Amino acid sequence: MFSLLNIRVGFYLAVRQLRRSSRWTTSLIIFVMLLTFLNLVVVTGILVGIVEGITDQFRIQQVGDVMISPLATKDFIENSAQVLSFIKTLPSVERVAARYTAGGSLEANYLTRSGDEKPNKTGISLVGIDPAEENGFSGIASLVSEGRYFEAGDYDAVILGPQLIDRYSFGEMPGLVPLKEVYPGTKVRLTLGGNTREVVVAGILEVPANSPLAMLVFMPEAEVRELIGRTDYNQMAILLAEGADPVAFRDLLLRSGIGAHAKVQTFEESIPNGIAEVKDTFAMIGNAISSVGLVVAAITIFIVIFINALTRRKFIGILKGIGISGEAIEFSYIFQSLFYAVIGAGLGLLILYGFLVPYIGANPIELPISNAILVAPAPDTAFRIALLVFTTIIAGYIPARMIVRKNTLDSILGRN
Repeated sequence: MFSLLNIRVGFYLAVRQLRRSSRWTTSLIIFVMLLTFLNLVVVTGILVGIVEGITDQFRIQQVGDVMISPLATKDFIENSAQVLSFIKTLPSVERVAARYTAGGSLEANYLTRSGDEKPNKTGISLVGIDPAEENGFSGIASLVSEGRYFEAGDYDAVILGPQLIDRYSFGEMPGLVPLKEVYPGTKVRLTLGGNTREVVVAGILEVPANSPLAMLVFMPEAEVRELIGRTDYNQMAILLAEGADPVAFRDLLLRSGIGAHAKVQTFEESIPNGIAEVKDTFAMIGNAISSVGLVVAAITIFIVIFINALTRRKFIGILKGIGISGEAIEFSYIFQSLFYAVIGAGLGLLILYGFLVPYIGANPIELPISNAILVAPAPDTAFRIALLVFTTIIAGYIPARMIVRKNTLDSILGRN
């Protein structure tokens, strides 16, 4: 019978048995629970963190908290000079990176190419930037691995994303033929619209292949204005002060009338739609892998409780014989299972939030596609703890129930 008395007796029996059990056995079971908890949280968290790393790259390196871009019917932001001046007056704005963008081509080794040789040429997206403002926004200067960043007085200089260079690229893809034998100081031919100019490679970036900067060519904005023949920007990436609400800021810009001249989007609205789908897919994969560990933990608890109850079968029979109800005995094993799960999950929480999350956040895992972080939101972690505890309790109850249901006299005499 389910009663408070049975629960209290079951708790007493559980504590008594845990005190008398082997410390090594108890420690081993708790360690299994700890590993199961970390498997449930960390595997999924790292897989989701890979996609989170990609989205962080878009936010930090390109989009910011709010992005202003041309309307669908335009190639540039109308009245961009006035728009930029207005944005800089707003107190919640920390940084603004205004950019020119244009499609063109880049050719290398054109001076040494023979007449019938295929040109070493590739299509590019050229980005005109204010070097100081862009570095303050994205920290691009720190990403230059070969050569140097733009300096005052630079003219006809470009910085290339690594996927445009053959020794860093994944290889030829449609529309992309990596440039060969290109190093800092190499002269390349830039073609933009009807204009062609010989420029020098000042530096080459070092970023993951999925970084938004990996396939771009950067050039000081004054020269890009000359090449494209206009002064209106194509992009304005806005980084807000800490604590500012991007949605509220977007609405403020729309109310100010900027929405009539440009598209205003928050970071979440501006990132590619496929990223959210990839994030959900990785989460499903992580959950599938973690479920294997959960099953292993459940089987471990089942075996431990079953063997424990089986070896104590005579003792269980005596307890029933002196009037202790079977439900109280079952509760004792449930409390033991709960102890293992709670202690294991508690240690896991300390390791997770006391070490893993802050450490990996400060030192992301460097992978070819992104710098992965560990994503472990508290609601998801709480759900996984509940799942672990529930599974463990069921795994402890079933074998206890199997033994307790045996005939009392048979249990005392050791008969099957």
